[in-house]
Formats: sequence, C-alpha cells, structure tokens
Amino acid sequence: MSGWHGWFTIEHREAHSQARTGRLATPHGTVETPVFMPVGTQAAVKTLSPHELRAVGAQIILSNTYHLYLRPGSAVVAAAGGLHRFMAWEGPILTDSGGFQVFSLASLREVTADGVRFRSHLDGSEHLFTPELSMAVQRDLGADIIMCFDECLAFPAPYDAVAASVERTTRWARRCHRAWREEGRPDRQALFGIVQGGVYADLRRRSAEALVELDLPGYAVGGLSVGEPAGLTVAVLEAVVPLLPADRPRYLMGVGTPDLILEAVWRGIDMMDCVLPTRMARHGTVFTSEGRLTVRNAAFARDFRPLDPACDCYACRHFTRAYIRHLLKVNETLGMRLTTIHNLRYLHRFMERLRQAVRADRLPEFRAAFYAGEGAALGFRPPEPATLPGA
Repeated sequence: MSGWHGWFTIEHREAHSQARTGRLATPHGTVETPVFMPVGTQAAVKTLSPHELRAVGAQIILSNTYHLYLRPGSAVVAAAGGLHRFMAWEGPILTDSGGFQVFSLASLREVTADGVRFRSHLDGSEHLFTPELSMAVQRDLGADIIMCFDECLAFPAPYDAVAASVERTTRWARRCHRAWREEGRPDRQALFGIVQGGVYADLRRRSAEALVELDLPGYAVGGLSVGEPAGLTVAVLEAVVPLLPADRPRYLMGVGTPDLILEAVWRGIDMMDCVLPTRMARHGTVFTSEGRLTVRNAAFARDFRPLDPACDCYACRHFTRAYIRHLLKVNETLGMRLTTIHNLRYLHRFMERLRQAVRADRLPEFRAAFYAGEGAALGFRPPEPATLPGA
C-alpha cells in the first residue's frame, strides 16, 4: 500500500554483509532495527511488568492472536481500548496471526476451503479460524504490526505437502490483504506477509514472489525454528531475503539465540522474536558472557557472584547466584523474575552491540570475536553450510 512506503527507514548498510540498521515508525513509537522482540503470549511477558520490560531495553513486544481470541476474547480487549491500554504497554506491539498455534496446539484440526476448524486446547470448544477472522481479531487487538494467517508445517515435511501448504498460505494472504484494506485499519496497522515453503528453494521463491505482488508494508520468513539444522535456516534466508523488497522490514519468526540472531542480521533480517530466552529463564538457565549457567544447580549454592559480572541488569546489580538459586529452589516467583530480567537484558545488550557493529562496518570482526569467545562459551559455532533442495 502506498501509505506505508517510507515507514521503514534504512539508516546504514554494513559494508561486508547484507546487514543494515534502520527505524520503524509506528503509531506507538519508533523502533531501532535490528530488533529482538520479547514474546508476551497472553498480553504479558511472563513474570515481568511493562516497566521492567522498558528497563531491560525492550522496544516492541509480541502477543498472540490465537490465545487472546480464546481468552479473554478480542471484544474484551477492544472494549478496554485495545491491547496497549489493556496491558499498559505504551510502546509498539506486533500480533502474530494465530496460524502456528492453531496447527501446533489445537486438536482435531480440519483444513477447509474457508480456513481451519479446530477444537480449543482450553475447553474443547469448536472454532473456525479464517483469514478474515484473524484480521478482525487483530484489528480489535489494535497492534501496530499484524500478520497474515498462514499454515506452518513441522520439519521435515514432504515436498507435495509443502507445495500445497504454500498455495493455501498464498490464498489466505490475499484474503487477509483484502480484509485488511476493506474492513481493517490500514492507516494504523502494518500487515506483514509470511513466506513459507519449508526447506525447498523453489517453493520459497514461489511464496515470496506471490506475496511481494501484494505490496505489503513488511515481510516475514516463517516455518523455521521448527527443528531444522541451523545450516538450513541460514540457507533459507540466503534464498529468500534477496527476493524481498529492500525498503521493507524483514522479520524472521521464532529465533532467539544469539548465534542465529547474528546470522540472520548478517543476511539482512531486521526483526526477530522467540519465547526461548524467557522460557529458559523460568527453568533456571541464563545466558552470560562466560557461558550458560543453570543456576538451580548445587554448584551455585555458595556462589556469591552476580549471574554475569559483565551485565548491567537489575538482577546482576543487586543479587547473587546463591540467592537466585535459593529463590528458584523454594519456588519463589522472584527467582524467575530475576532470571527473566537477566536473559532479556542479555539479548537486548547483544542487539545494542550488534547495531553498533553494523553502523561501524565491523560486523565481520564482531562475528569472529563472538564465535571465538562468548559464543564458544555458550556452545555456539558458525552454522555448517547447507544446500536447499531445488536451489
């Protein structure tokens, strides 16, 4: 849509890669890219307040259409004044389409010409989720960025199944685009299409080209982080990103480890999200500059150092490993809050360093230093090169 030309501004292109820094101008504020988005599935990032999210450096958060549709219902959120007021988060919000959850959580799914008929994982009630309904729910939620309803298959999936899924996702994207234009809020909500196609280069190309014809405000790469090796993820990005408009934001869905964030940014990705950092934290595992720590372990019972001496987060400035371990062992919520604060701050600090490296045209040095030091301590290695079928 012509009204969305220019909403994403590229500020610098790194000299040795496809990485770039930029700014997303949304109705609820400007986002510096590349950016990591914490996931607030149920209109809350688990254990944290909006104030704490701002303190760790979060610029934009993600909420889930499927879950909010089932509970409390988009009509309740709309009556509250939209998701921003409902959850007291003043910054930008992205809502996903609900497609991944329909296909991963719901039972008794039946794909029809209209959409997907399924039974709720909460109470067994039956629902028909269509592209039009996904757009209506996201309109009522009032997010700044909304996603086309898509189908996401598990890895590995046979070629014929993925080809049929791409055709379906393309048809659904066209219906979403029409509903967004005619019944949505195209002046205030940016609609992103989701490129699918599994690990098949020709299907990814087919999906990307069909979505680009819709001239959408942004584009996502979906169907990754579902079990495929890192080398295949990188190969998909190398096949897809050059097909997407250079002046629109590019979003890689479901990636939240520093190594894949780095590899995605190198290949021109601007936005990422994942539940992994917060889920790990609630189970007592944190990222640090010295490696992963499972702070619940007995080895930390008398360790009075911070989680990470290099970190400036609230948890590291005030508490010790021994204390946080104690909280986790006695199931005090504060323990999970502190590990979550730390993991999110770790990733946002990583993004700040990454943006600085891109702006300084020093991404190769940053990447080499990461894999030689911090990344190696965390157990990460450069992904092995892979070739996609149909390339």
